[in-house]
Amino acid sequence: MKENINFQLKMDEILESINEAKKVTGNVPKLLLHACCAPCSSYVLEYLSIHFEITIFYYNPNISEKAEYQKRVEELKRLIGEMDTVYPVSFLEGEYEPDEYDKAIDGLESLGERSKRCYACYELRLDKSAHIAKEGNFDYFTTTLSISPHKNASWLNEIGERLSEEVGVPYLYSDFKKKNGYKRSIELSAKYHLYRQDYCGCKYSKEETRIRNENRQ
Repeated sequence: MKENINFQLKMDEILESINEAKKVTGNVPKLLLHACCAPCSSYVLEYLSIHFEITIFYYNPNISEKAEYQKRVEELKRLIGEMDTVYPVSFLEGEYEPDEYDKAIDGLESLGERSKRCYACYELRLDKSAHIAKEGNFDYFTTTLSISPHKNASWLNEIGERLSEEVGVPYLYSDFKKKNGYKRSIELSAKYHLYRQDYCGCKYSKEETRIRNENRQ
């Protein structure tokens, strides 16, 4: 997939068509939103909950520590409970499967962030999301991951598009960092006093973050 595609524009076009259809049918489409954490979800929920009934799907086997995994689960649940949305938001927790992550990145462990190791991780989580969306008869699926400046939106949309064709559920193209989405997520994190981790979740990114922080000192 080309790097210069404007995924924000593609999403806006989809949302416009959804809103036009909603005026005619009155039906609110269902979105399965894969989420990595509460801070990244905050802006995405604010942005998309006026268009969809959203189910947050928390599936992140890349998180190496169970305590960290559970902490993010609880923060997401709290955010959903406290945040006002036009249409309802529900929560679905996937299984904690760190062994699946280890299998997915086998041979790629030594590669850094934004490498093929991350691509394999994206693919693992989106593949599970796509199949859950199919099983649950969702109208669309997508992920919050593109809000992070450290995540490759082109890769995420490429994977999402391919999986959409495989399972038959439309993928909602996105680059949520656009329109100051990342900045807004920081503002909402402060508003709701959300726990903001400084690494994506895997032990490799945690160590890379530790080294970066030490080098800044």
